[in-house]
Amino acid sequence: MTTDLTEGKPSSKLFWFSLPLLLSVAFQQLYQMADSMIVGRFAETPAAGELALAAVGASYPITQLFVAVATGVNIGTSVLVSQLFGAKRCLRMKTAISTALLTTTVIALLLTLVGTLATGGIMRALQTPQNIFVDGSLYLRVYVFGLLFLFIYNVCTGIFNAMGDSRTPLILLILSSVSNVILDLVFVAEFQWGVAGVAWATFIAQGCAGALAFLLLLLRRVRSFDTGGHFLLFSPDMLRRLTNYAIPSIAQQSFVSVGNVIIQYYVNLCGATVIAGFSAATKVNMFALTCCMSFSSGLSSYVAQNIGARKLDRIGPGLKAGATFSIALALVFMAIYLLFADLLISLFIPAGSSSGVIDVGRQYLFIVTPFYIIVCIKFVCDSVLRGAGAMRLFMITTFSDLIIRVVLSIALFHVWREPGIWLSWPLGWFLGSGLSVWFYKTGVWRKNLPTL
Repeated sequence: MTTDLTEGKPSSKLFWFSLPLLLSVAFQQLYQMADSMIVGRFAETPAAGELALAAVGASYPITQLFVAVATGVNIGTSVLVSQLFGAKRCLRMKTAISTALLTTTVIALLLTLVGTLATGGIMRALQTPQNIFVDGSLYLRVYVFGLLFLFIYNVCTGIFNAMGDSRTPLILLILSSVSNVILDLVFVAEFQWGVAGVAWATFIAQGCAGALAFLLLLLRRVRSFDTGGHFLLFSPDMLRRLTNYAIPSIAQQSFVSVGNVIIQYYVNLCGATVIAGFSAATKVNMFALTCCMSFSSGLSSYVAQNIGARKLDRIGPGLKAGATFSIALALVFMAIYLLFADLLISLFIPAGSSSGVIDVGRQYLFIVTPFYIIVCIKFVCDSVLRGAGAMRLFMITTFSDLIIRVVLSIALFHVWREPGIWLSWPLGWFLGSGLSVWFYKTGVWRKNLPTL
């Protein structure tokens, strides 16, 4: 099913298109949280559960670096295909899709090779404590083996979203999430494989989702478009255009992940208890942020399609609707997290664990959660920049946020230890949000709109 976002009431179109995206990211984050919950709660002893949670948490920023590259390719592909779909240039759209898939496969294989060779060195460079080093390295190595599936899945879902189909990615993600949790329970609770169990569960579930997205769904969808001619399997021109959109997105996403890796280095200096608490709290935090961001992701496709159709007057109403939906959801998360922080963190650790993990997680959520509205404003303004292809402006807003966050986390760590690190999040959001709003209000994103 495809959706034309250039017609109809903007708020209604955006809501119903974004709702499956919201459910998709919710399921995605839930199964990622399930990895940490299950490996922590089903360990043989509370101490072992805390160490297992810390091991998965220590490798998490590295896995997110690979996800960042996949997400950047997803964004670049989605923007390009959305614009061509909105302009009804189906032959060129097929060429863009084929070019994106071939390029993505090459990138994924190269990263798999690099990741396999560098796993141990990366974990050592991050000062990973010795008591979680082996398990953390194992989880990361298995994750790297599944990068091809991760990349194929991401580019396929980006193409589906670009065509206005947010339901197919939702169905794929539900299947993947449910199978991942079931495999987690079998491998960890039943077989007692520990960290290795959740790693292999993710590998299998991700592999099935990637293969299904490409073989059974995307090929059939692309063939359904009657182009009246033969498309090119690979086009240097499409690669150039894809690169123009994807490289800034990859750089932005990767830079964010590198920043998180730097922050993880300082968290690792605080010991396994702080690592475990930080791991649990960041999973909870990311669940809220990615859910709020789903309306921004929908808005990017909405903006790109309307720019392709040259209906710029629809962008303002779409942004207002996206901001309303995103902020309303943020308020719900703020209330839940501030009232039930201890309960949420306790879900990740076995009964009888030390209260230190909960104390760390609660402290993080209490500092970060009250500022969700600020980051939601940044999300929606960034989505207009991204949908319009103004990737340099998008990078500036994100880099400013991250640079401030990393610099402050390092500086404040030496003053207040871990609470100083947590404070860097809202301070970075304030700067990034201010720049995003300014770029949108001045209309600089309207310059150099793509020629289709």
